[in-house]
Amino acid sequence: MSGGRRTTQRIDRILAHLGHGSRNDIKIMVKQGCIKVNGIIVKDRGLHVDPYNDTIELNGERIEYKEFIYLMLHKPPGVVSATEDKREATVLDLIDPTHAVFELFPVGRLDKDTEGLLLLTNDGKLAHSLLSPRRHVPKTYEAFVDGDVGLDDVKQFVAGVTLDDGYKTLPGELVVLSQEHGDRVISKISLTIHEGKFHQVKRMFEAVGKKVIYLKRVQMGQLHLDPTLEIGTYRELTPEELSLLVKES
Repeated sequence: MSGGRRTTQRIDRILAHLGHGSRNDIKIMVKQGCIKVNGIIVKDRGLHVDPYNDTIELNGERIEYKEFIYLMLHKPPGVVSATEDKREATVLDLIDPTHAVFELFPVGRLDKDTEGLLLLTNDGKLAHSLLSPRRHVPKTYEAFVDGDVGLDDVKQFVAGVTLDDGYKTLPGELVVLSQEHGDRVISKISLTIHEGKFHQVKRMFEAVGKKVIYLKRVQMGQLHLDPTLEIGTYRELTPEELSLLVKES
């Protein structure tokens, strides 16, 4: 995780950061004797406390402090990977207010019509590291492709595919999982790429004469999309999952 832990912070700042009201709201709570630190009623909203080691209570309930938060979202199709949009629903519209107070943002983007793994956090340093082109953090997708994806395509993806703008991609690991043969061939594939160009997966297949008709991201680095996470829902990362991401950064 990024950033060092500051030893103390103002109690009103801590509670406001965690979404328990504005600084003015917390001033009123202090006057009403609603806040305790280590069992002692707080009388000064500017009191400095150690949020990691002191015991903070609000109306008798212990407060767990978090500076950073990390959410795994199973992004549904139809929402955009942005913090705000005047016309479209965004991934932040899916987040409960108790988490939204952390001023989250998506780490990278998924196309509007793409579903799957999207990390949301307020940890800018970790996000920057994961997205840095120098680190080549792998991302794995599953897709249905209109066309007969075969060995020649696998070889082309390993060699790097030249996109419509002349850019040659880094090697990608393409695996054909299954095929359906009817009026047309539909190939189910897995593809791991090590960069994140605009619409890259779709453009890679267009470069070899095929079209992606369904796309889902299932992995980022060593972080796998939880298969029990329903479309449009999210959960906090486990300590083990967060550790995997930190190792990638």
